[in-house]
This record gives sequence, structure tokens and C-alpha cells, in this order.
Amino acid sequence: MGITHINQLLDEALKEELYDSLIRQLNKDFVLANLECVISEVSTPEMLKQKLEAIVAELINSEFDSFLSLLYRVDLSEHKIRELSTENQDIYITSVSYLILKREWQKVWFRKNYS
Repeated sequence: MGITHINQLLDEALKEELYDSLIRQLNKDFVLANLECVISEVSTPEMLKQKLEAIVAELINSEFDSFLSLLYRVDLSEHKIRELSTENQDIYITSVSYLILKREWQKVWFRKNYS
């Protein structure tokens, strides 16, 4: 998987017919992380991206423990998060959102192809 950008990932999810599964996986992990966030299953890729970035920004700025809980639930290593530059918060939020989506994409892709 040579996906390096959030839009590429979402395009691939649509192409593989796994976009709905990706949203369901995100929502499932939000619930398991005790977050009251829901992304509508009728969201366009752009709406999904904006909503996820808004959720990540809110968690980072107001509920950091919940942010860490989400990273744990998604199974995203803190090491990968620490590697990101924090100089520009908007870029940081976009990068974290991409890593979350990428990990969720891996889960649904592997489930489809290996179960």
C-alpha cells in the first residue's frame, strides 16, 4: 500500500468498497474509547476528513487523556505520534488524523482480505 496522503487513502477505500466499513470501524473505536463522537455513514470523504480533524483537534486541545485513549484503542503507537512535528498545529492535526485513518484502513482491509 503506497498511500501517503489522507485523500489517497479515502479514494482507495471507495475503490475497494470499504469506505462504509472504514466509517463503522472509526465509530466503533470512538465508542470503545468512551468518546461521544459519531461520523455519519453518509459522509462524503471530505466531510469525513473535516469531522475527524475537528475531533482530533478538540481532543488534543481539551481532552488529552481521551486523545491518548483513542490512540490506544486504534492501536496507534505513541512513537509514531511523537515523530510528528508539532510546530504547526494544523499540520499536526492533519497528520494525526491521517495516521488514525491509515490504521483503521489497515484493520478493515485485512479483515476483508484475510477473513
